[in-house]
Amino acid sequence: MISHEPVSDPMLTVVINGEAVIEYDRRKPLDPRQQLFLDRMDRDMDRGVHLDGHLESSPDILARARFMANSLIEALDMQNDGTAAATCAYLALRFPGLKQVRADKKDGQMHIDLIFDRPHVPAQTVQFVRPRGKDELH
Repeated sequence: MISHEPVSDPMLTVVINGEAVIEYDRRKPLDPRQQLFLDRMDRDMDRGVHLDGHLESSPDILARARFMANSLIEALDMQNDGTAAATCAYLALRFPGLKQVRADKKDGQMHIDLIFDRPHVPAQTVQFVRPRGKDELH
């Protein structure tokens, strides 16, 4: 299930409540053991995944992406770095067009979006400075 689609943007950014928390660089090679682990994750999902409170017995590619994104956000919330790294690598490598995983807490619930059409651009604060008068320059 490895995708051979060309990677236009090598970065996958995980954004939680507007803040970039992970930037995964697809150009960094994966250790062969880590690749085997991602393959095992695929085999495990072949048996089904739980999404939105019910079992998807034969998850399609989108269901797998949603399941992994949910697992990634949960791992980050629980500070489980190993699971966060594995799920982020899975999403980055299996979905080369994925640019962002965005999670926002609204109405007490976490909403997760997979964004393929635009990379994350950090917000910048613009400060206006009043120009100095002629007498202030000396």
